[in-house]
Amino acid sequence: MTEQSAPIRIVDPTVGPKAEVPQAQSHTRATEPVTMPVELKINGKQYQLALDPRTTLLDALREHVLLTGTKKGCDHGQCGACTVHVNGRRVNACLCFAANHEGDEITTIEGIGNSQSLHAMQAAFVECDGYQCGYCTSGQIMSAVALLDEPVGPSNADVREAMSGNLCRCGAYQNIVAAIQIVRGKA
Repeated sequence: MTEQSAPIRIVDPTVGPKAEVPQAQSHTRATEPVTMPVELKINGKQYQLALDPRTTLLDALREHVLLTGTKKGCDHGQCGACTVHVNGRRVNACLCFAANHEGDEITTIEGIGNSQSLHAMQAAFVECDGYQCGYCTSGQIMSAVALLDEPVGPSNADVREAMSGNLCRCGAYQNIVAAIQIVRGKA
């Protein structure tokens, strides 16, 4: 003989003491994660991925493609550490879904230069000491490279305004602006 417990009843005080509301029974079942096929072109190479539809471009880059140069800072689009280029324009990778970028040209810090052949902006950051801890550096460089093709005025103030979406907790802004101005030929 098995022991059965009585169903739990909740009294609804708005109806009166005799009215009872049956409690919903919860059913738990394991569900497999839902994924969808996503094809991304990153740094000139095609990647076939199976991603949760909610996967951000940042998480796809870091966790699925293992390109960890793009940093996760605030995860709210406020710090710029996750800046990458999509079709030549800078975007915060934490704010967009990876699945929305099929067919787009995505460029990360790994795609603009390497230790044997630095991009001019990377070399200028080294020359001007445009980094302290280095955490924001990849996002700063990606924004700075995009800035080269944007209508930005010639002054340091213009550069600071154009770079205002990229934060540096160490305060290396003066050196970052100097590096950008060297590459722009304004130093």
